Amino acid sequence: MKKNIELDTGKKIFPIAVMAAGIGLMLALLIGRLNIIAVVSVAFMCIVSALIVLGLVFKNKVYAPFVFAYAAAGIGIASYYTLFGADAGFGAFTSGLAGFSSAEHPLLTGEGNFFTRILGNILLISPTAVALWGLFFIARKSFKKMGTKKLLSAVFGILLLGTSVLYVLTMNMRSKPNTERLWDGQKDYLDGVDKTADKDSPNVLFILMDDLGWGDVSLNGAIYETPNIDSIGENGLNLTNFYSAYSVCSPARFAALTGRYPYRGYADNVIYPTVDTLSPFAQTRIFNSIEMGNNADGMLGDEITVAETFKAAGYSTGAFGKWHLGDYGEYLPTNQGFDYFYGSHHVNDMTPFYHVTEENGEWEIVHGTDELKDQSEATKWIHDEITDWISEKAENDEPFFAYYASPWPHAPVYAGDDFDGTTGMGTYVDCVTEFDHYLGLLFAEMEKLGVLENTIIVFTSDNGPALEGSVSDLRGGKYLAYEGGQKVPFMIRWDNADGKLGETGTERKSSAVLTDLYPTLVELCGITGGGKENYLPSDREIDGVSIAPLLRNDTVIHTVDSPILHMKREVVKAIQYTVPVSEVKEKYPDYKFGVLENNDYITFKYFEKIQNDNSAFWDKNRKNWLHILTDDYGENYNRTSVYPEISAQFKEKLHEITKNFKDNRRGIITENTQ
Repeated sequence: MKKNIELDTGKKIFPIAVMAAGIGLMLALLIGRLNIIAVVSVAFMCIVSALIVLGLVFKNKVYAPFVFAYAAAGIGIASYYTLFGADAGFGAFTSGLAGFSSAEHPLLTGEGNFFTRILGNILLISPTAVALWGLFFIARKSFKKMGTKKLLSAVFGILLLGTSVLYVLTMNMRSKPNTERLWDGQKDYLDGVDKTADKDSPNVLFILMDDLGWGDVSLNGAIYETPNIDSIGENGLNLTNFYSAYSVCSPARFAALTGRYPYRGYADNVIYPTVDTLSPFAQTRIFNSIEMGNNADGMLGDEITVAETFKAAGYSTGAFGKWHLGDYGEYLPTNQGFDYFYGSHHVNDMTPFYHVTEENGEWEIVHGTDELKDQSEATKWIHDEITDWISEKAENDEPFFAYYASPWPHAPVYAGDDFDGTTGMGTYVDCVTEFDHYLGLLFAEMEKLGVLENTIIVFTSDNGPALEGSVSDLRGGKYLAYEGGQKVPFMIRWDNADGKLGETGTERKSSAVLTDLYPTLVELCGITGGGKENYLPSDREIDGVSIAPLLRNDTVIHTVDSPILHMKREVVKAIQYTVPVSEVKEKYPDYKFGVLENNDYITFKYFEKIQNDNSAFWDKNRKNWLHILTDDYGENYNRTSVYPEISAQFKEKLHEITKNFKDNRRGIITENTQ
C-alpha cells in the first residue's frame, strides 16, 4: 500500500544540522552585513528546496527541520535588505524601458524608506513563502483522498523549486556599504575649498579613451593617422612613459577621478549593472557583491572626486560618455560632483546598455534601449552633447570642468555610416578615426568660442587594448600588469600655460600615473582652501602626486617614496620607481653596463609573481623578476641575478605597501597615521 504524505518532526541528525545551518546563515547575515552571505543564503535555499522535494519523492515526507531551515534563510535575507538595503527594495529587477525616467519611478530606482523596503522585500520573497507554507500546510492536514494530498504536494514542491530560482533572479542585491565611511572628512574638505573660479580661470577638458593602446595614436607610431589627437601633444607635451593606475576599466576611472588607488574604495575590478536581472547577464548583480567587497556597488559616495573639488571652487562640471562606476544612488555621476551627465552608466558590451541624461541623481533614457545592437551613432551623440554643453558655458563666461569619457575603442567597436569601411583597416581603426574627426570639430568650436587657449586639455586611456589595438613593442595588454596593460598615451595642452608646461611640442620621458591627474589639475588651476595652495583632502591618503615639475622640465616624480603600482584584484603584482644611477653604482661599482653609463636615472619594475603572457606556457608563473624599463620596456629580461640587492629592496617595498593597504583599507589619515 502506498504511503501518504506526512510531516516528519523527528530529530534526525541531518535535517537538524540543515536547520542549524539555516539559522546560522540568518544570524551571520544580520551580524556580518555582507552581500556575499546573502548569496550563500539564497544558494542554500535552492539546495534545501531540492532536499524538500527529494524527501517527498523518496520518503513521502516533508521534513519540518528543512522547512524551518528554508524559512530562516529567507527571513534572514528579507530582514537584511529591509534593515540595510540601499534602495526601496524593487530596484533589483528594474529593466530599462524606452523613455524611462528615474524621477517618475522612485520605487524602482532607489528612493523610499524603511516601510517601502519592507513592502518590496515581502513582495520579492512572497512566492517562495507561499510555496513553502503550502507544502507545510498540506503535510499537516488530512485529506479524504490520498491522491489529492500527493498531487497538491507535488504541485507545491515544484513551485518551491521554481520560486527559489526566481528569487535568485529577483532578490534585491543592493545594500549599504559595510565599511568605514568618510562623509565628515568629505564635507569638511569641500566646505573649505575657496570659491575662486571666475571667467579667467583655466577650463579643463579631460579626455579618457577606453581600451586605447599606447601605439594607437600616430604621435606614438600608429600605422594610421590621428591628427587631432596628435595636436594635443604637438601644441603641448607628449608623456611617453605614462601609466594608467589599473589595467581594466572601472578601477582606472576610480583612480583618475579620486587620485587614489582603487583598492582604497573596493573598486578593484569591473563594475557590473545592478539592473535587468532576468536577462542572460543576471549573475552580474551577484558579481559586484562578491568581487568588490563590503557591499560596494561602485565608487563610494564619500570618495572626493576631482569634479567635486572643481565644483566647490565654482566650476560648472559635466561628464559625457562612459561612467562605469555605479548605476544608482550614491554611485551616480551627478551624486559624485558632476552637474550634468550624458552617456551610459554601463559598458557597451553589457546588458543593459542605453544613453541617459542625468541631473541631481535623476536620469532618463534618451534613445531607447536597443543601443546594444547598434552603437554606430554613439560618437556623434556624445560629441553633440559635450559641444552644446561647452558652448553654453562659454557663452555665459562660466569656467568648466568637462570629463569626456569616450566608450571607444572598447569592443564591440562601431563606426558611423560616414566612417565605416573608410580606412581599409577594419572597424577598430574606423572607430578611432571617427573619434579623432569629431575631436577636431570640438577643438574648432572651442576656438570659435574663444575658450580653446585657456583650456587645459588632457588626453589618455584607461588601460591597454584588449582584442585589437597596438601596444607597440610592449608586453601584454588589457587586464595584465605588464607594460601593455597599463602604459597608455598621455598628452596635455594648455596654450595659456605661461611656462607651466615647459617648451611646447616636446616629450617628457619621466614616469607618471593616472592617480597623479587630480593633484596636478588642482595645482595647475590654483585650487586653494584653508589658507593653503594646491588644496587637497587631508583626512585620506591621496596616492597621486602633482606632476607639474615633470611637465615643466621632466623632473623625476616617482621615486621610492611614491612608487607606481600595478595591481590586479586587490593584489600588488608589481611596483616600479626611478632611482639615480649613482645609487646603483654604489652597490655595484664594477658594473659598466650601457644603461648605467648612458643615463642619470633608471627605472626598475619588480614582479614578485606574475602569470605568463605566453599562452603556450599558461601554467608557468614568473617569480622574482626585476626589469629595467629604461633599456628594456618590453620586459624581456629578468635582471634579478644581476642586481640581487635591488631586487630584494623592491620586494621589501612591495610587502610594505601590501601591509599598509591591508592595515588601512580606506587610506584614512588620523593623528596616529600622520
